Amino acid sequence: MALPRELALTLPQIEELMTTQWNMRIATIGPGRRINLTPMWFGWAGRRIYFYGRGQKVVNLRRNSACTVIVDRNEKFPELQAVMIQGRGVVLEDAAAESTDPHLAEARRQMGIKYNGGHGRPPADDPPPNSASAGGKNRRWVVVEPEHIVTWDNFKLPALAAKRRR
Repeated sequence: MALPRELALTLPQIEELMTTQWNMRIATIGPGRRINLTPMWFGWAGRRIYFYGRGQKVVNLRRNSACTVIVDRNEKFPELQAVMIQGRGVVLEDAAAESTDPHLAEARRQMGIKYNGGHGRPPADDPPPNSASAGGKNRRWVVVEPEHIVTWDNFKLPALAAKRRR
């Protein structure tokens, strides 16, 4: 069942949610078709999700790029707002791939600001961009390229219910 269009987030709401929320969860397909679900810090640039990760999720995406990401906020059902992106996770395998990506620099800048002081250090007045780069066997930047986006804003449920009663 599809969500009613009236519950969708507006484009400004999507931008605000994606640039202010700290955590996303990414689901990848692991060995034996098991789903690997992992919370990650992320950036949002060029209407794509960027994250720097390591381990199983990178291995999974190399084998099968299909993934789903959700970014949400609030805990009570009437207050839930979310963006769910189904798409492909493209692993940027080396510094050359990183340098040619058109939006990675913006994602790095944004993440430097968003997570400033997030590792228990005092926040910097002028935070530097995230400087992570491809390293070792599986430490990589990943770009999630959307194929299908679903959003919802449960604050809009009362108005939708009232409209349906008319």
